[in-house]
Amino acid sequence: GKAKNAKAESNLAMSADKESIPVLCMACDGPSCNFRGVQLARRNIGKNDIEIAMKYCGVCHSDLSIAAGHLEGFAGKVEYKCVPGHELAGVCTRVGEAVTKVKVGDHVGVGCMVDSCGKCKSCRSGNENKCMYQVQTYQGKDLNGRAAVWPPKSRTLGGYTDVMVVHENFAINIPKHFPLEAAGPVMCAGVTMYDPMLQHGVKAGDKVGIVGLGGLGNLGTKIARALGCEVSVISRSHGKDDLAFAAGASNVIASTSEEDMAKHAGSLDIIINTVPVYHDYNAYMPLLNRASRIGKQVLLGLHEGIGAGFILNAVTFGCSRITSSGIGGIPATQAVIDLCAKHDIRPDLEIVGASKLNSVYQQLDDSNDSGKRFVIDISTIKEGLVCDDPAPRLKDYKGMTIRSIVGEFAKNFVTLRWR
Repeated sequence: GKAKNAKAESNLAMSADKESIPVLCMACDGPSCNFRGVQLARRNIGKNDIEIAMKYCGVCHSDLSIAAGHLEGFAGKVEYKCVPGHELAGVCTRVGEAVTKVKVGDHVGVGCMVDSCGKCKSCRSGNENKCMYQVQTYQGKDLNGRAAVWPPKSRTLGGYTDVMVVHENFAINIPKHFPLEAAGPVMCAGVTMYDPMLQHGVKAGDKVGIVGLGGLGNLGTKIARALGCEVSVISRSHGKDDLAFAAGASNVIASTSEEDMAKHAGSLDIIINTVPVYHDYNAYMPLLNRASRIGKQVLLGLHEGIGAGFILNAVTFGCSRITSSGIGGIPATQAVIDLCAKHDIRPDLEIVGASKLNSVYQQLDDSNDSGKRFVIDISTIKEGLVCDDPAPRLKDYKGMTIRSIVGEFAKNFVTLRWR
């Protein structure tokens, strides 16, 4: 441990006056998602950058979707080697001369973005996630000059790495009493659940329905409960009742039970749907209270529904009862970290060594029924490391395209399902 730390410090010192620094990463060479340890490079810190000695990085289902090329029909080609990860947590080790937000020794994290234009209406209102020039934490392009990569014109490298460099504006301060291993998932799953509640004005006493009790739904249940809401988890059966109640749910609605669906019809102010693959999300609409000031189902999963929900909301000037949401802006991310620290809300998680990444991807593809988030212990990354398990056997996935999204929108719009 001491020898490794000394070597890392030596490498950083030698490169302090250079344009790049060496970093260890877990990367895959193609859509098979077969990970191994490799040495790559990042830009050195600039005057507004901070350097983070990484301790943990969560593994998100969207890491799989992107690394496997499932979103290429919508988001463009993946550039390999691909280093995923947008749930970063570590300790600040260096700061640029103009940095004021963070100091050396602070616990800091990075979520789903590392830059945006900083000038548009969305950026000025703290919704950087809606900026057209947003730069993703991995597989992003430096569009604004503050997310430089090495070598130039390559793609951003994510959090499966021992060192991160980021502009201070996109660093999240993590309270020191909050466990670093728990912080990463909050900056992804946490803000993904929190932001739609924030945007739609959810308040204490509101009745929130959450579809799915994987990593997103489990953490979202805890957050909604901390906000004073009555939470109903909507699942295919009652097989996860204990997990739902432990997270703070008041009710579990089995969507395959006609009795349950009839009993809870019209009972919910908002439904947040976390299911990551395409499904019949319209089946949940009867659960909404049409007289509620909110009365919407918000789709989060990366399938045709999320795109259709976005278009429906736009063309109906916000009147659609089917809408969508992605990540949140930097203020929302900081707010949800602070909320979780205040109420000691932690995701159910399993810390894994880097050699278990292939296995984790297999579990995510099979369906994460445990409700837990997987978090990589970054200290286990080594150059040349090979995973304990073979490449995951991923299911065939057609993937969403612009054409399929437009088709999904048309189906909902013409049949008036959005009303």
